[in-house]
Amino acid sequence: MECKDRPPRSFLPGAQTCMAVLLLLLVYSISRQAAVLTSAASARAGRRPLVVIDSGHGGKDPGKVSVDGTLEKDINLQIALRLKTYLDASGVSVLLTRDEDEGLYSQQDSNKKMADMRARCQLINDAHPDLVVSIHQNSYPRESVCGSQVFYYQTSKEGKKLAEILQKRLSTLRPDIPARQAKSNSSYYLLLHADPPAVIAECGFLSNWTEAALLASEEYQDQLAWALHMGILEYLNTRTPLNARAATAGQGRCSTL
Repeated sequence: MECKDRPPRSFLPGAQTCMAVLLLLLVYSISRQAAVLTSAASARAGRRPLVVIDSGHGGKDPGKVSVDGTLEKDINLQIALRLKTYLDASGVSVLLTRDEDEGLYSQQDSNKKMADMRARCQLINDAHPDLVVSIHQNSYPRESVCGSQVFYYQTSKEGKKLAEILQKRLSTLRPDIPARQAKSNSSYYLLLHADPPAVIAECGFLSNWTEAALLASEEYQDQLAWALHMGILEYLNTRTPLNARAATAGQGRCSTL
């Protein structure tokens, strides 16, 4: 997918003020919608939904580095923290895999990356959440490539459903480019080893100058968090009950390397 090297129309200076006003006008009605969705999901489950938000990378692992030098790990964390705030306000319990610039490994681990990934999956599976959203940023050798994309494990029906909902929500933030589709995957470690429905949300390309600038801005990070928040609530309101999924949890996937 190719991006034009210019800011999207919604982020031109004159449009930012209009957008802020419209967002303020819409926030009350959308917040009421969010509350209704959460209440319905909670009533069916008999408890508050639990969501794990995984902020990719951290500590010695910077993730991708944007064309302007911004580190993926920092963007991931900011979006995750904002997403937690929105979910908390909507009555959803949230567990963060990290809430600071630290990896989930010890200094004694010889392979810190693998130790980190194992610890994340262990934390997720021990918590038994309703779903997992792992936040990441993308990169590609050709700078013109851009757009968000959500990945799910290839045989997970609930993962696919969640990914498609989140993909639709994220795509509305960049109406100036063609929308991508949610994509299946069979090799990403977290998707392989997490028992609950899990997705990896690649929010944009740090290799694209326009998108890198957006991803580094607090305003766009907040919009990404809000879009993910609304998509999560939509999924929780329409998901298959946990007890109906228990018999097939983890089928066709590996639990160890």
